[in-house]
Amino acid sequence: MGDKNKPFNIKNRQIALIIETSNEYARGLIRGIKKFKRENRNWSIYLNEQSRGYSDLTWLLNWKGDGILARIESPQIAEYIKIKKIPTVDLSSFNFIPSLPYVETDDDSIARLAADHLIERGFKNFAFCGNSKYYWSQQRNYFFGNYIKNLGFHCYCLDSSSAKTCYEERLQMADWVEHLPKPIGVMACFDRQGQQLLEACKLRKISVPNDVAVVGVDNDDLICELSDPPLSSIIPNSEETGYHAALLLDNMINGKNIDSYKNLIKPLGIQTRLSTDILAIEDKLMSNSYSFIRNHACDGITVQDVLNQNPLSRRVFEFRFYKCFGKTPHAAILSERLKFVKQLLEETDLTMANIASRAGFYHTEYLTVVFKREFGICPSEYRKTFNR
Repeated sequence: MGDKNKPFNIKNRQIALIIETSNEYARGLIRGIKKFKRENRNWSIYLNEQSRGYSDLTWLLNWKGDGILARIESPQIAEYIKIKKIPTVDLSSFNFIPSLPYVETDDDSIARLAADHLIERGFKNFAFCGNSKYYWSQQRNYFFGNYIKNLGFHCYCLDSSSAKTCYEERLQMADWVEHLPKPIGVMACFDRQGQQLLEACKLRKISVPNDVAVVGVDNDDLICELSDPPLSSIIPNSEETGYHAALLLDNMINGKNIDSYKNLIKPLGIQTRLSTDILAIEDKLMSNSYSFIRNHACDGITVQDVLNQNPLSRRVFEFRFYKCFGKTPHAAILSERLKFVKQLLEETDLTMANIASRAGFYHTEYLTVVFKREFGICPSEYRKTFNR
């Protein structure tokens, strides 16, 4: 038994976060660190508002602390870290201080996931749109290009680092994408680059995803959903990355040996949105027909409305459509409607009558029957399960 009269005193550890809050990936890191802090209440966090590569860290010189979690993305930040000489874990792939342990996303896995996603959609032409001033972009370019080439395909690449303004960068992308072979699947180094590439396609009136399909990285919901069309994106496990870095730092402060200085965290998966929601096929007429279905399925169209968009007889059209997509035009229309129903069930509190109307179903009862037939669960049960 301990001495009951002995004061109980656990010193709070002072931890500085040198992590920007301007993008979703970095905020995910901070959420992971927050989770670790909840489980280890003797951590006291200091977070100074900053953007990527921010180098005014004069406050750090007089800061008295026990450890640092930092995105060391410039030589200036690295110099401040070296001066402090306290336990530090790096959360950047630049590796400006090789002696520090670092935790970063697995760019090889990210690139393979993007490539496989585009390959599954039938693309045979591929490209990477990156910015070489970011080391992780260089890595993703290398891994994506190598993976594609080892499968026997060619990978076209654009480095937008030479552009001086956003508008100049967009024009550069527009000229590049205009001359690429079509249809083509493109990996953008991160979501912001993907959004700019979609804008570049609009400048040249290039159809997305029929002619160019684009997948980004970070799954920044605001950027992805506000893109036109919404941007598919790789989901990095940024919270696990932040949590792992915090655990690593805590072990360092405790004097424990660090097993690995290089810690790579695999992505969670991919969020598919309209920018890659296509099967790349050479039959342009069928591709355009599926695009019409995607855009108008919830407007209450029928197979006859799709037939009216092309010169084929119904029998020939349905044969070619099934050959290309493995489903009938009617099944494709139904699939697009049900996809929208699931989205409304997940993201809104709309009544079933409103959902049925917005998705092109004239009767709620019919929607319920079709939904249960396709997914084995009625819409109201699906909503409850999703919310849980």
